[in-house]
Amino acid sequence: MKFVSWNVNGIRACVKKGFLDYFHEVDADIFCIQESKLQEGQINLELEGYYQYWNYALKKGYSGTAVFTKKKPLSVKYGVGENETEPEGRIITLEFESFYLVNVYTPNSQRDLARLSYRMEWENELLQYLRELDQIKPVIYCGDLNVAHNEIDLKNPKSNDGNSGFTTEERNKMTRLLDSGFIDSFRYIYPDAEGAYTWWSYMAKVRERNIGWRIDYFIVSERMKNAIKAAQIHCDVMGSDHCPVMLEMEI
Repeated sequence: MKFVSWNVNGIRACVKKGFLDYFHEVDADIFCIQESKLQEGQINLELEGYYQYWNYALKKGYSGTAVFTKKKPLSVKYGVGENETEPEGRIITLEFESFYLVNVYTPNSQRDLARLSYRMEWENELLQYLRELDQIKPVIYCGDLNVAHNEIDLKNPKSNDGNSGFTTEERNKMTRLLDSGFIDSFRYIYPDAEGAYTWWSYMAKVRERNIGWRIDYFIVSERMKNAIKAAQIHCDVMGSDHCPVMLEMEI
């Protein structure tokens, strides 16, 4: 199976910049997006052969996630734990016969770290949720996770130390997740690959010079690692300040 995840930074804008061309070309079995930035009824995506599941934020033009899948899931859940809704539209879980797919847009801690404490609560709750799912069947967890885990995952680690997305607290949460029976699929295949980034600032020539961060992931249950066939970063695909990431698994 082929999985794709992409923070589109506004699906309506991304569609005008070639989203559908890439979508049809990559021909994923499951395609996840984050930061859709719209409300129900504001776009009509004609995606023949795909079921569509959207989680809209209550706040207009903000956050939001969606999953497009060729195979109909056994169940779909919005929110974690006992919550059936999530006001910022940040999470969708699809249950399939042999795995769970969890698509997430992790809250940004913000430049002044004003949301760091909220982010820590989010991480704790999500880890518990992923562990609970993993006890039932393997998990494929993907999305814009808003953290560069290690120094190799961003161009300028020294000058960004302590900044949003590269705080000790956020990095430690990722370490804790990976120590809980999960693996970073890209690093599993390319443990030493440098310059592999998925997000670049819109500042002039930053992307052109590849001054970026790797903050978009496919993280899978460790017992699925032998099923991983490919993990790719499609950095040549434009249309957003993020690029798509892809995972191929033998399922």
